[in-house]
Formats: sequence, C-alpha cells, structure tokens
Amino acid sequence: MDKRVFTEKFTGRLPKDIKSATPQQLHNALGDTIMEMYSERWNNSRQKHLSGRRAAYLSMEFLVGRAVYDNLVCLGIYHEVDEVFRQLGVSLADLEVIEDAALGNGGLGRLAACFLDSAATLGLPLDGYGIRYKYGLFRQSIVDGFQKEDIDDWTRYGDPWSKRCDEDTVLVEYNGQTVKAVPYDMPVFGCKTDNVGTLRLWQAEPVKEFDFDIFNQQNYLEASKEKIFAEDISRVLYPNDDTNEGKKLRLKQQYFFSCASLTDIIRKHKAVFGGLDDLAEHITIQLNDTHPVISIPELIRQLVDNEGWSFDKALDTAKKVFNYTNHTVMQEALEKWDCSLVDELLPRIYSIIIQISETLIADMYASGVPKEKTDRIRIIKDGRIHMADMACYASSHINGVAEIHTQILKDTVLADWFSLYPERFRNETNGITQRRWLALCNPRLAEQITELLEGDGWMTDLSRLKELEKYADDKEVLSRFVREKNYNKTLLTHYIYNKEGIDLSPDLIFDIQIKRLHEYKRQLLNAFSILWIYYGIKDGSIKNFRPTAFIFGAKSAPGYRRAKAIIKYINEVGRVVSSDPDTRDLIKVVFVQNYNVSYAEKLVAAADISEQISTAGTEASGTGNMKLMLNGAVTLGTYDGANIEIVQEAGEENNYIFGARVEELKEIVPEYDSRSVFAGNSMIRRVVSSLIDGTVSDGGSGDFRELYTALLDGASWHEPDHYYLLGDMRSYVEAKLKAISDYSNDRAAFARKQWLNMCNAGKFSSDRTIADYAENIWKL
Repeated sequence: MDKRVFTEKFTGRLPKDIKSATPQQLHNALGDTIMEMYSERWNNSRQKHLSGRRAAYLSMEFLVGRAVYDNLVCLGIYHEVDEVFRQLGVSLADLEVIEDAALGNGGLGRLAACFLDSAATLGLPLDGYGIRYKYGLFRQSIVDGFQKEDIDDWTRYGDPWSKRCDEDTVLVEYNGQTVKAVPYDMPVFGCKTDNVGTLRLWQAEPVKEFDFDIFNQQNYLEASKEKIFAEDISRVLYPNDDTNEGKKLRLKQQYFFSCASLTDIIRKHKAVFGGLDDLAEHITIQLNDTHPVISIPELIRQLVDNEGWSFDKALDTAKKVFNYTNHTVMQEALEKWDCSLVDELLPRIYSIIIQISETLIADMYASGVPKEKTDRIRIIKDGRIHMADMACYASSHINGVAEIHTQILKDTVLADWFSLYPERFRNETNGITQRRWLALCNPRLAEQITELLEGDGWMTDLSRLKELEKYADDKEVLSRFVREKNYNKTLLTHYIYNKEGIDLSPDLIFDIQIKRLHEYKRQLLNAFSILWIYYGIKDGSIKNFRPTAFIFGAKSAPGYRRAKAIIKYINEVGRVVSSDPDTRDLIKVVFVQNYNVSYAEKLVAAADISEQISTAGTEASGTGNMKLMLNGAVTLGTYDGANIEIVQEAGEENNYIFGARVEELKEIVPEYDSRSVFAGNSMIRRVVSSLIDGTVSDGGSGDFRELYTALLDGASWHEPDHYYLLGDMRSYVEAKLKAISDYSNDRAAFARKQWLNMCNAGKFSSDRTIADYAENIWKL
C-alpha cells in the first residue's frame, strides 16, 4: 500500500477538523478508501473466478462480524493504517464501536465466513451467496435477568464494505407476489495473496414501491403494502415461525436467495461460456445445511422452463452440481415443509419436487431396494417434504463436520442413504481462520508465536504451531504466555465493566461458555454446577475454592421459551451467589449482553477454561471449542463433536473430559430413569429443586417449573431429562472442580496444558478444511 496515496484519499473523505470526526465517519472514510484502492485487485479476481471451474457457497447465515480490523490484517496493512491514524491525531481503536454485521446466529454462520476467508487466502475460486438482513439477528439486552430483543440496525451509519450492484438485480416470483433481489457485494480479502473472494448478499425490494392512486384515495397503508411485504423477506434472520405466516416467511427467505443466486450463477456462466451444457463442469454448489436445499428444484425449474431442457437432463445436472453439508443429528432440526405450504407459495417448485420424489422411488424399485427402505427415504411422506432426503438424493457429496458426527450420520441419521451411496459420504471437520481468531483477537500471543517461529508463516499454515511444543517446559516462554493471558483477562474485565457494569478481577479463573443458547448445549447444566459449588462451599464439603468467574455469552431464539428460561435461571444463580457474603468474592456469574463476534474476540483470548458440555452425540462439531483452544484454554467437555479430535490432538491429560459417551448412552437411555437419579443423590436433588423451592424466581412466569417438569417427567416431545443433565452432573462437577484445583495448586503446570492446546490447534484451521473440500468435493 502506498501510504502517501492512502493518506490523501483517506483525509479527503473526512471533515476538515479530523479530530472532530465521529468513529462512524472515520470508519466510512477508511472503508471507502480501502475499497477504492483494492478495487482493481477485486475485479481481477472476479474475472479469474468466472473463467474456470469455481465453487459457490449457499448459506442462510454469514456471521462476518465487524469487517474493518480483519480486512486490515488480511491485507497486511493494519500497522500502516494504525500509524496514519496516529499521525492524524485519531485512533484506530475508536472503531471498536462499529457494529458487527450480525448476519448469523452461531457456528454455522461463522463457519461460512471462515470458509470464505480461507478460500481467498488459498487462492481458491469460492464465492458466497446469502441474504443481506436489514436487522441481522437481534440486539439482546438482559432486563431483570430476562432476555429482551430489539432491532440490530447494523447499517444505520452506512456500510462501506458493501457495493450495491443494481445491474445484477433478479426478479423472484412467488404465487401472487414478485420481488426484486438486489445484490450487495462484500470483498473477502485473502492473506498474503492478491486473490479476493466475493460474498454476494441479496436484499429484497418491491417491484413497485408505492401506489400513488391508492394513496390519493387515503388508503395510506395499502399504498405501501407491496414495499412492506417485499422488505419483510430480508428484514430479519430466522423470523419466529410458531405460526403458519411465520413458516411462510422463512420459506420465502430460503427460496428468495436460492432463486436469486442460481439466476446469477447461470447468467454469469452463459456470459462466459455461451451455453449451459457444460454447467456442471464449471460450477459446484455447496448447500450449507438444509436451508438452501430448495435450490435443487429451483435449478431444475430454470433449466426446464427457461432453457428447454428435459426434466431428466436437468435432474442429472443438479446431482452433479450440488453437494450437501449436514450440521445436525437431531431430527427436529432437519427441515421438513408442509406440502400444502410449498404448493401454496411455490406451485411450480412443488410440482418439480413431486417429480424428483417420484424419480427417486422409481430408481429404488429399479435397483431392487426393499419397499420399507424406499418408504423411509421418500422425499414426500406424511404430507411433508423432507429436505435432507432431497439433498442426499440430488447431491454428489454428503459431508458431516466432525469425525463422530459423520459416523453418527452413517450409522443412524442418514444410514439408509449411506447404505445406498457410501461413496458420496465424507467427513470434513470444521475449522476456524487463525487470521481473525488469533492474529486479530490476540495480538500479543500472536507476536510471541511469530518471534518463536522466526516469522509469521503460521498465519497461512497453522500446522507450524506444532513446532512450539518444544517450549512446553521452558519457564521463560510459559511465564510470558501467562503474562499475555493475564493482559487479555485485564482487557476483558475493562470491557465487561464498560458494557455490563460488573467489576471482575483478572486474578479470577475465567471459565467461559459462549455459544448459541440451546438445551442440548446444556448451559443449564453449567448453571446447576455453579449452584452445586455454592452449596458445597456453604456446607464445607468444598474447601479452598479458587475464586472463579463463570462467564456466559449466548442468544436464545426469540420464540424458544425454554432457552429463554435458562438465561433467566443463570442470572438468578448469579444473584444468589453474589448476594451471599460467604461467596460473593469466590464465585462470579456474568451473562454478557448481546454476545457477538466482537465480544467473542475478547472472550476467547482471555479464557482459561473452555466449556464444551453438550450431550455426547448432539453437537455436530462446534467451532467455539477450536477458537478457545487456539487461544490457550483447556477444554472442559464431553466426548462430543470436535472435542474428540481436540483431545486426540492435544492429549486427554491436557484437558478435562467427563460424562457418558455415545456408545454408553446407547446402553443407558433405554433404562434411564431421571427420577431415580434425582432421588439417589441429595446434591442433585437440592440443585434441581431450586427451580421450584423458592431459591430462585422466574418472575411468576412458571418457566422454571416447566424446566423442572421437563427434566423429571418429560414435556412436549422431550423424554424426561432428554439431554442427560442429571446423569452427567456428578461427573461434570468433579471435572470442573479438578480443573479449578489444578489451576490453583500449580499455575505453571496448568499453563503447560494451555500451551500444549494452543500448539496442537493446527488441524482446526479452516484453511485445512477448505483445502480438503476443494480437492475432494469441489474438484477445483
């Protein structure tokens, strides 16, 4: 970067009195300057991607977070820009107030963002397609312990990292409604390369914004109806779908970005290659979970209706083009759409899905597949369309996202499909980008690593960290590592004080659980364990307890009543321990508000203990576990998801594993009696009874009583203690107390465990994951 040219362009976009510029003005000027200076590089990359075989990543979520710092790191100009800011009398740190692009709700969306980063860095022609949500997920606040939601207006001060491309607008047609899909492109800068990927996000807009005649008739709302209904499609991520109207809106969203993305892909292919007969040779599309699976019948529709292809030829092409990533083993999360809803909203798509389903059945009969197996894998059954079955039938590859997850898919969830097409199944263990999740969020540790490795090659080859194992017994190296950890803890305590008004000491152990709020992730088990420790300190059964901060970050889906009750319970436990003079200095419970990527960057750098406590066999992979490991935290977790591979890489002796394993649960569950566990252990009984005995209050909502009933007697579709909280509780508390005791008794030995976790995080780079996708699935 020419610093003189940058300074001129940057200052030319700012007020004359630069020191009076707001952070938003600084951010917009910086973003516009970078976009202008690197536009030629971006355009060259676009053309190169289109000239050969390329991959498209379709995802309902891209949790990109705040772009500015990450872009500067990947472009290798962070320090130069920082120096320019200082010379002008302003601070790059002022941009901390810039909003995250919260276009995702957790690991699935963050993974998608990491994949684009890695592909750009590896020089691979991968581009993303999704939705440009006006309000993202939501802005969370905690009021009287309850989650409250408000709009997250992330673009209200502008969005300098996106470029509107009106010339590529697509019309998307529903039964009775047509809307415009307007693309906004975000560059994805590769690290130490000229390659730039593109994330194209679609914004829904009306064909006719305003009906003047109706307005003149003084029917004011009706005059703007089309605008409102169109913009609803890209207004928020995952609208509440408790009602039929909510379900219809979610289906509209999925079809909206699938239709627009495929139209864009086909247009671009025809512009370069003339026709579509070679489409499958030049484009491969990854379906990130079942949300974009509606793309399969949509591609067939476009090829049949717009290009005059036969259905069989179009289906054959779809099978070659699409690949499917499964992110869940839970049936309730495998999308199924009511036939009547799809027929009402997308009648042509529904007719094509019927054809796909009938072709599948005919194929199975022709191959001699038993009728009972054919009936199990039918795409249309019980009046619903099973999207995962359609994805398995019409894809070249099907992959899970961790070794155990992929095995569970083969053994149970997708066992019939695996028996039919074993060659389609692969495992692609998830990964994270070390550029954001180490270089950016933990610069002092990054500097130590760079000095020890005599260069920053680890930024593009994370396996280099393995070379640092030889320092595991080097007192000087580990002392510096501990100092950097304490520095990060100090930064976090200041951040939490400013955000939450809670005063923490960096001398506390930081035990951190940050992830989406869901019952299977067992934040409730964590809260129970804190109460267990509290009671143990009070009755003297737990002695010499090292002061610990238990920090939670999570958002619950707005309509997920039980998850929201768990948030309230965590905060009630915090109230109990903080109001008792015997424990207020020993136990701190913090539930941070509006957990997002920027908050996560500070939390992972400061963590001592990483809570990864999902019921064995329920977490597909996890990526938070990898971020925390990379920043030198030990894993306190079950043998689930990528935890298994983390332990394989770093050693079980350097982590804290507890609880029943998948194979054990298969034996336990048929005979499991939560009432018996509850009755047989006085501390479990005391802790769980807090839900109903007045220890904590749910404000009269009855939500805590419902949690209690679900654990002991079952509720809705739940079996009693469906996620085995009571069964794992004793083992979990013992492992947690062991980790805390180890830290307290020998900080140097604990630091050695932390160091070795960091050294063995190389496998979990998304660079490795994407390189494998490119070679074995996308054939780039």
